Amino acid sequence: MTTMADEAFAPAVQIEHVNRVGWIILNRPGQINAINPALRREASEALVRLDADPEVGAIVIRGAGERGFCAGADIKSQNDAASLPALRADMTPGWIEILDQVRKPVIAAVHGYCLGGGLEIAMACDIRMAAPNAVFGLPETGLGLIPGGGGTQRLPRIVGLGPALDLLLSGDRIDAAEALRIGLVSRLSASGDSLIDEAQALAERIAARPSAASAYVKEAARDGFEMDLRAGLKLEKDLFVLLMSTEDRREAAAAFREKRPPAFTGR
Repeated sequence: MTTMADEAFAPAVQIEHVNRVGWIILNRPGQINAINPALRREASEALVRLDADPEVGAIVIRGAGERGFCAGADIKSQNDAASLPALRADMTPGWIEILDQVRKPVIAAVHGYCLGGGLEIAMACDIRMAAPNAVFGLPETGLGLIPGGGGTQRLPRIVGLGPALDLLLSGDRIDAAEALRIGLVSRLSASGDSLIDEAQALAERIAARPSAASAYVKEAARDGFEMDLRAGLKLEKDLFVLLMSTEDRREAAAAFREKRPPAFTGR
């Protein structure tokens, strides 16, 4: 069993490679993977590293330990005496927002507690898969605050304004079934024990597709969502045209004609 002393010398984030899938493991299980400066820094570095790795086609983020994905900010690590400029400097590098810049598909594999900043991490991912024991919530108003990592902006965009305001104002927690019902997550694993295997299988299927197509479909959907329909349709058309000239698009067409599996190269 990992002790607090062990965690003091362990990396706050671990990286694993399984086939073409890169795993980012939030590694502070004794604190339910609560967010401290080391975790912020190492998670940012891991995202940049895996996004640049040509051997990685998809990324999965999960939490270490049995208790949860991430319980949010590590309140013990926060300094009440910190100046407002220092607080802003700590938050503005956008370590969660860096997920918006990652071109590869990112999956959040959520078990147990997914609260506050932990939920903000998950919401910044492209796909959220939850174990049946997952619990979600944004408790910040009960602490005299509001979410500071995108919660007030991403939650309404994912579930709609009404359900988002209900969760934001009440601070209520919801279970995995309710999260699926309102669209906060799109997939539930069969069990807690199968979550990692199911996330790996999904990530492998995505990673097997042409990387440019995955990157461009993310760009079209995410950026287009912030545009009016006409601008979004133009963006989609422009990206479609760019993909027509790729080697992978030609390989996909040839493989279909020849009734064989495609051999994509990322070009």
